[in-house]
Amino acid sequence: MASTTRHVLVTGGAGYIGSHTVVELLATSETSSVKYIPVVVDNLANSCEESVQRVGELAKWDPLFHKVDLCDVEALREVFKLYSFHSVIHFAGLKAVGESVSMPLRYYQVNLISAMNLMQVMEEFNVVNIIFSSSATVYGTPQKLPLPEDHPVGDCTNPYGKTKFMIENFLTDECKAKSNLSAVILRYFNPVGAHSSGRIGEDPKGAPNNLMPYITQVAIGRRPHLSVFGNDYDTPDGTGVRDYVHVVDLAKGHVAALQLFERESPAGCVVYNIGTGRGYSVLEMVKAFQEASKMEIKYEIVGRRGGDVASVYGDTSKAARELGFTATKTLSDMCADSWRWQEMNPQGFNSS
Repeated sequence: MASTTRHVLVTGGAGYIGSHTVVELLATSETSSVKYIPVVVDNLANSCEESVQRVGELAKWDPLFHKVDLCDVEALREVFKLYSFHSVIHFAGLKAVGESVSMPLRYYQVNLISAMNLMQVMEEFNVVNIIFSSSATVYGTPQKLPLPEDHPVGDCTNPYGKTKFMIENFLTDECKAKSNLSAVILRYFNPVGAHSSGRIGEDPKGAPNNLMPYITQVAIGRRPHLSVFGNDYDTPDGTGVRDYVHVVDLAKGHVAALQLFERESPAGCVVYNIGTGRGYSVLEMVKAFQEASKMEIKYEIVGRRGGDVASVYGDTSKAARELGFTATKTLSDMCADSWRWQEMNPQGFNSS
């Protein structure tokens, strides 16, 4: 029986990673001495309220959801008046690498203002624990692989990565200035997969910016083919190599990080890579998905995409050592769960 209750604000909690993390928070509460009560805020710019409702069904949870844009500081302040938050998990923000290259101003405005508003209101209400959803994009072009947390950062190849790097710096400076503040920065790689129930998964609005949802939409017939951006990289098959991590593993990594806040002294600002520690190429992903789904994936080789690098995969030993977290799901799991979600929901959350 849980003896301690913690309200956790989950910004962007209706989104892909946020919704899966809410499920894991609620599942952990069933077996832990700490009961986490998630409160979701999301402006639904790239998500929908249906995902929150489905999480409620999966977890037997009466959703606490507020449609709020973090750029609206007054609306955010009203949410903080309703609950006594123990901690915040900050997912909300724009996240497409390619789009950020063509729309840099929008990315700087939305991502930076959101983060600053959030920290301002946290300070007003004396909330001192935050987990920040960062990205391996902050490493820029890798100087060595696998990427450790102490790899140089800031040489970002796209505006999306630069906003993540700026927010990391902001949190680091805040922790230096405020001795009671704890910030955990999770730099993760490429989330894929879906909940094994097939009830929640990745449902981008418009054309997908990430590989796996594009593959699944080709398989279900929503897209004619997959565009593979470049086959002339210095990789085994010439296509880009990435560290793909199952979204359920990633969600569990957030729960593991949240437990740092149960320690007596403030954590300060700490950084962890969350991934599998190995990379797969685009064509390896296509092959694995075809094997898992028994569907043919048509693809075409096109030119490189602005802002991309050849290979990115992380050293995840620090998270294993300090958080007790290791990703356990396989590439086959990632593909099978992605396909189950898409097959059960051909039009995403709008499926009848």
